[in-house]
Amino acid sequence: MLNKKTRDILTIGFALFAMFFGAGNLLLPPYIGIQIGNHVWVTILAFGLTGILLPFLGILSVVNAGEKFEDLAAKIHPRLSPVLGTIIMLCIGPLIAIPRTAATTYEVGVLPSFPSSGPILTSVIFFIVTWLLTIRPSRVVDIIGNILTPLLIALLIVLILTGILSPTDSYKDSVLSSSQSFTLGFIDGYQTLDVLASVIFAGIIITAAKVKGYQNSRAKMQVVITAGALSSTFLFIIYGGLIYLGATSGVSGNSIKRSELLMKISHSILGPYGNIGIAICIALACLTTSIALVTAFGTFFSSLSKGKLDYKLLVTICCIASCVLSITGVDNIITFAYPILSFVYPITITLVLYSVFFGAMVKNRKPYIYALIASTLIAILYLFKHFSLLSDNNLEALNHIPLFSYELGWVIPSAVAFFGTWAITGSGKESRVGLYKG
Repeated sequence: MLNKKTRDILTIGFALFAMFFGAGNLLLPPYIGIQIGNHVWVTILAFGLTGILLPFLGILSVVNAGEKFEDLAAKIHPRLSPVLGTIIMLCIGPLIAIPRTAATTYEVGVLPSFPSSGPILTSVIFFIVTWLLTIRPSRVVDIIGNILTPLLIALLIVLILTGILSPTDSYKDSVLSSSQSFTLGFIDGYQTLDVLASVIFAGIIITAAKVKGYQNSRAKMQVVITAGALSSTFLFIIYGGLIYLGATSGVSGNSIKRSELLMKISHSILGPYGNIGIAICIALACLTTSIALVTAFGTFFSSLSKGKLDYKLLVTICCIASCVLSITGVDNIITFAYPILSFVYPITITLVLYSVFFGAMVKNRKPYIYALIASTLIAILYLFKHFSLLSDNNLEALNHIPLFSYELGWVIPSAVAFFGTWAITGSGKESRVGLYKG
């Protein structure tokens, strides 16, 4: 018989897994797999960095700072929380992530069985269910963690184990080198949106731990971190398995739609039952993520407005907007998202990494501020690049920035800004407000 603490960790850990594991998380790994040939392990590692490790660090950064994203951001600059928080919430909310959950449910879960159906009815039903399950946010973690996630994980493990034991095909040749496969995995990890979601989901998970009786800082941190590690372990198993299934699917190139690829893989491995199984997986994965994201959206903006905006009203608006955008289709949403994510991800990753690794040591806010400024400037250049606003000569010049061509051009400038400012200003607290409480 499991004791209360173990049961609580399992509930919260499974809930966190399901919050992270949504539409993009199921569709992206197999699509990466068909492009990488035999570079499976290096790609799994790269995807794991942005899709697993950084989200875990995102949770840790919030736990170290307080109980929600606002606590983390406000200790660096009071205006950072509303500005960056709003951008993040729109990305993981009604602009990208939430519409993608409904679009994926339609394309993979409904369309194969009902070819003449349209996306509108599916989206309306999907968001009515989401709305009903988010009106009472205190029940979200238990609904997801105890009921929906165990079934989702069981179905995915059956699919992956069967595919590993009886692979459909051997690895196909790839035009990508090992380093290019690493870059593909790393950058496509952005599309999971999990680093952005982690700093918001952390507040939901911490609140759940407190409701279950873990009030003091040490107990709360232990439960949240252990649950995060459990979630990360399952994510690694599932992501790695799905990338492998893509690499051994017999499909090469990238002309196939992501949803079609997933259906082909499931049918090849499980036969006629594969489509049914993957449809259930999609519905569970997308619904659990949608519930968590809509809840986070309503909670964040209600808190930001100091209660002037009603939670139920915000949830309703979010569901309606997401429903409208979802009918554009998965691939269109992913294409639309890429430039936006190339801007916001470097900023968020910089905030998370330096807060986790140097928050207890460097209490001066200035190194963090200048590191964020450096990352923001590089992120703006990436935005210009993806919207084709830079000439070939400008691109050639920018490629001299270390790692710029690998979409990691923010790494060195942010490090130089952080450590340079730290060397000049020191690590002590500023006169009134420090980064972290002493």
